[in-house]
Amino acid sequence: MYKSIIIGTGPAGLTAAIYLARANMKPLIIEGPQPGGQLTTTTEVENFPGFPEGIMGPELMDNMRQQAERFGAEFRTGWVNSVDMSNRPFKLQVEGIGELITDTIVLSTGASAKYLGIPGEQDNVGRGVSTCATCDGFFFRGKEIIVVGGGDSALEEAGFLTRFASKVTLVHRRDELRASKIMQDRVRSNEKVEWALNRTPVEVVTNDAGVTGLQVRNNETGEEELLTASGVFVAIGHHPNTGFLDGQIDTDENGYIIVKPGTSETNVPGVFACGDVQDTRYRQAITAAGSGCMAAIDCEKYIENIEHETAAAVK
Repeated sequence: MYKSIIIGTGPAGLTAAIYLARANMKPLIIEGPQPGGQLTTTTEVENFPGFPEGIMGPELMDNMRQQAERFGAEFRTGWVNSVDMSNRPFKLQVEGIGELITDTIVLSTGASAKYLGIPGEQDNVGRGVSTCATCDGFFFRGKEIIVVGGGDSALEEAGFLTRFASKVTLVHRRDELRASKIMQDRVRSNEKVEWALNRTPVEVVTNDAGVTGLQVRNNETGEEELLTASGVFVAIGHHPNTGFLDGQIDTDENGYIIVKPGTSETNVPGVFACGDVQDTRYRQAITAAGSGCMAAIDCEKYIENIEHETAAAVK
């Protein structure tokens, strides 16, 4: 029986763990197949406060983990297959562990970036292939970059990357973009942006020095061509990791958890959400960490209230 179980790590889950452990709640953190979350696939992180020289993503996550362990947080590796939230205490079925029982749950399972699924892509994530312009754009100053996607997010990333790149080529598999007209007009007016529409990505091309370009197929002619670039930014969306909740938590149409404004509270009392699993806008390490702090404080207050109610009932 635990007072609190945190599902998922990353900046949100680990920050929640630090705060709950310091409050003597002895939280259990369940790590999935990618302990530390998306930051473990990032090389140097230069925009997390407190590290003027930057820090490697895996090192930052390891430091957070050690900090949580120092205050008494427990870590176990497993895959949460299902959660029963119909009654408190809640029951979790975890592959490799079994059944776990807890008074509260903090959901920090994150959102996974969608990838193209082409050769050379996964092998070069963090080495020229990225899904976050805000995180990695700075490293491509003065270089040519490719952005793959046709929605608002892709165009927003393309526009942002022109601050650093000498040229940004936007690749989309259709002739028409899905992005809003105002976003299209804004990017089309940018002289640094070039267009490769009606092109399907085939392979991320590399050499010993790193990414050198993207092989694409012209959907009209069937011919292939190489678009040269030092970086390929994949911006075709994210999907929140909420499938295991089986509809017990209110989500938006895309599956992101809905929280009460200004809090981490979900529609189920005693269940809190933080990080990218409930963030459709910012998706940054520092905002995830901040929401993890909120979830821990909300969770701690909830536990205090139920303990007071229990004590009063016994009297």
